[in-house]
Amino acid sequence: MNAAEYAAAQWARATGAGLDPHEYRRVTEGLESVADWGPAFRRTARGYVRRAENAGSHVSAGQHLLMAARWFHVATLGPYEGADRAEAGAAQATGAEATQATEEAVEAVGTRAAEESEAVWGPAPATAEADDALARALALLEPDARRLSGAEFTGWLRGPADAPGTVIVVPGLDSAKEEFLDLAAALLERGLAVFAMDGPGQGVLRATTTKRADYHHVIGQVIDALGATRVGLVGLSLGGYYAAETAALEPRVAATATVSGPFRLDWAELPQPVRDILVQRTGGAEAARAFTDQVDLAGLAARIEGPLLTVDGGQDVIPGVTNGEPLARLAPHGTYLSVPHGDHLLGNARPDWLPVLTDWITHALTG
Repeated sequence: MNAAEYAAAQWARATGAGLDPHEYRRVTEGLESVADWGPAFRRTARGYVRRAENAGSHVSAGQHLLMAARWFHVATLGPYEGADRAEAGAAQATGAEATQATEEAVEAVGTRAAEESEAVWGPAPATAEADDALARALALLEPDARRLSGAEFTGWLRGPADAPGTVIVVPGLDSAKEEFLDLAAALLERGLAVFAMDGPGQGVLRATTTKRADYHHVIGQVIDALGATRVGLVGLSLGGYYAAETAALEPRVAATATVSGPFRLDWAELPQPVRDILVQRTGGAEAARAFTDQVDLAGLAARIEGPLLTVDGGQDVIPGVTNGEPLARLAPHGTYLSVPHGDHLLGNARPDWLPVLTDWITHALTG
């Protein structure tokens, strides 16, 4: 797949994550190969960081940083040489050395020098840059937002302290909390509190943890940290499986919605890029196959006692992935929404599902 084909394949996901479509086109038209994806998107993200530093108000600065977080995250979606080795190295190296090298480069010459220093030191991972940009944005725009972290999760709790319900947004295979900022904003606008998280093998935890299929243990830790007695879950892509698995096994989950979530995975049929990501993020080929074998909701769907909304796109056809219709059919209180023209994550059809889902879970949590 050449750079133009890859950019076209990622179009709906990137714009669905909140990237400006015109800027996306300008950036991707300049790519000579797919290997240029990550560096080009990080340069664009750093442009927003510079805009924030020169902004005329804290509101403008915060908005620029939110956009930087999106671009840094989407930078992680492109396979470019050495990315995973660099992330692992940055995570395992002495933090003081890597940080000092980058800071000295910035002080000496600026952002360009920092980019060039990566050739020697390895980059500060784009996942870490996305996480930092989001943290800085929330410090400006929502100073009451709280960082909560545990052994296998980290994220931001946003919204009113007396919110009538809290929704945990669960990312998927290669997504992260920075990808679903618009979903979080829609939930916040409806008066809910939102905890947008990274879990094992996701986002800023990507290089230091590995994926686990028994994700209810992770969400259980999150609920403990939140101090909540009732929460809602919204899981996207593989996060839809995580959310449904948790809803079946964690009694504190009051309502669940999935978006493009798999009912079942079949390792033998999965596309090679998907298998490659699973191998990287589970710790090896054997672990990836074992993980995939566990992604099957046939025995769990009937145990989901709370209300469930399952959203699929009619154009979302991935070999080896059984979409969500059986989950909605087998769950005792399942509702199924299929958007015929929607693709994976339905970034090309947000008006057809985003208001429906956010209204639905608000009603389910508030009665």
